[in-house]
Amino acid sequence: MSRAWRQAGVRTLILLRHGQTEWNAADRMQGQIDTDLTELGRRQAKEAARELVSRNAIAIVSSDLRRAHDTALALSEHTNVPVELDRRLRETHLGDWEGLTHLEVDADYPGARVEWRLDAAYRPPNGESKLEVGARALPVVRELFSERQDWPGRTIILVAHGGLIAALTAALLDLPPQNWPVLGGLANTSWVQLSSHGPGIEQPGWRLDVWNAAAKVAPDVL
Repeated sequence: MSRAWRQAGVRTLILLRHGQTEWNAADRMQGQIDTDLTELGRRQAKEAARELVSRNAIAIVSSDLRRAHDTALALSEHTNVPVELDRRLRETHLGDWEGLTHLEVDADYPGARVEWRLDAAYRPPNGESKLEVGARALPVVRELFSERQDWPGRTIILVAHGGLIAALTAALLDLPPQNWPVLGGLANTSWVQLSSHGPGIEQPGWRLDVWNAAAKVAPDVL
């Protein structure tokens, strides 16, 4: 079996985080609140698009929240691939934490953010856990696996949010819940690359190729 034949059957999946928002810059918990990109965020989206255009994507699927959608549209402008929206790619619902800064959450819920980072089953008050986020997003990839017969040997890009991307990556890799925290934060418009080497949807054989690519480590991901 030649190496070229093996590579032809590999499905490549890129998970791109949105550009910067004012709330990112202020360390404010966004969750599913629909915020806009800053001017810097729009420039970041264009820079990521120029980098990713060489991947010859066959599909771009985005969260329907504006910060992700606008990032995806920048990519679409460079690739001429239309953007499909899927609300299952929305960020983690952070419940009562949404709209609060990190310091405000720490003051009102001492120790809770640390527990949330270390325990994938932890649920913010009236929010959802990382495990629930992964379960919500996983069918998006499984449906693409089934429906896109042209995917083998090519690339699909999902544009979403840091928490969603980490949870979906852990779910795709079938990591034990206690190991989910090994996947750290992502800087704005950085991306994750996975590849599927398995024989089919029941045995996709996902591998993690790249984490936090083409991104500088920013204070908000430490």
